[in-house]
Amino acid sequence: MDAKDALNETAFWLERELADSFKVQAFRRAAGVIADLSAEELAERVRDGRLKRTKGIGNRTFEVISQAVGGKVPDYLENLRQRGAEPLATGGRALAAEIRGDLHSHSNWSDGGSPIEAMAAAARTLGREYLALTDHSPNLTIANGLSAERLTKQIDIVEDLNQDSPDFRLLTGIEVDILESGELDQVPELLRRLDVVVASVHSKLRSDKHTMTKRMLRAVEDPHTNVLGHCTGRLVRGSRGTRPPSEFDAKKVFESCAEHGVAVEINSRPERQDPPDELIMIAVDSGCLFSIDSDAHAPGQLDFLQYGAERAEANGIPAERIVTTWPLERLEQWLRSKQ
Repeated sequence: MDAKDALNETAFWLERELADSFKVQAFRRAAGVIADLSAEELAERVRDGRLKRTKGIGNRTFEVISQAVGGKVPDYLENLRQRGAEPLATGGRALAAEIRGDLHSHSNWSDGGSPIEAMAAAARTLGREYLALTDHSPNLTIANGLSAERLTKQIDIVEDLNQDSPDFRLLTGIEVDILESGELDQVPELLRRLDVVVASVHSKLRSDKHTMTKRMLRAVEDPHTNVLGHCTGRLVRGSRGTRPPSEFDAKKVFESCAEHGVAVEINSRPERQDPPDELIMIAVDSGCLFSIDSDAHAPGQLDFLQYGAERAEANGIPAERIVTTWPLERLEQWLRSKQ
């Protein structure tokens, strides 16, 4: 198989398993090192040992490249494929099969690890009909949030990419910070240009219940907001440790979501599992729509939707109330209805 494809696929399966980022990036970096080499030149460098001495090529990546150049599927990749054949989640398979797209993902324009093109290609490979690119907004400087100028450039790039993909749609979007005032962290003129606006709280998560409720209500009532992202901000596992859910009046916030046509996100990242089950039930009873999203920061993480489908099914959310099960035309009608 093609050596670059073998490296990138290896990275995909490792991302899906939540492997350490340094391990994943070793394969992505090696793919970049050999990207411009012809098959003949690559084979020659493998034979004479030059590739093994090349910066960015380690023992494992060299093994994968040399076996691919030799005409076989690398052993390391084959082992990952076998592990990947098992579903990530034990439940929710019927619902997962109905999911058509994903409204929350990140590229290397903010804190993701891969280019826009790689994220879109992985979504297509997974059978998605659409993917929203929702990099962070300026206030989240630690995540390299997008200024108005950078977001404008990204919109143009997405429009160009869509010209070459008639069977797949990359939606323009943003994960916009809900500021302490409840305002959205981007200029309204740009928000109106986007297909999807996911509004999330990323700061002052320990604010008192009254303050947080007021803040979230203002964001939900903003006419640009389509999805309320990872609403409690909790972390239940992972390298960043754990974090308790923020406190807010869930009934008031979710009733406002239902009134203003804002979908409540079922965030599929295994370290988030947000909202908690008890809040999902309040949102169901409040008549909310839902969006099962991956919040992927790498191509392999786009498959995390399985986790979200498992939780949605366990909590009895009907598929017709999950906007990411809708065909693109219906989804776009819903998104435009907010504008």
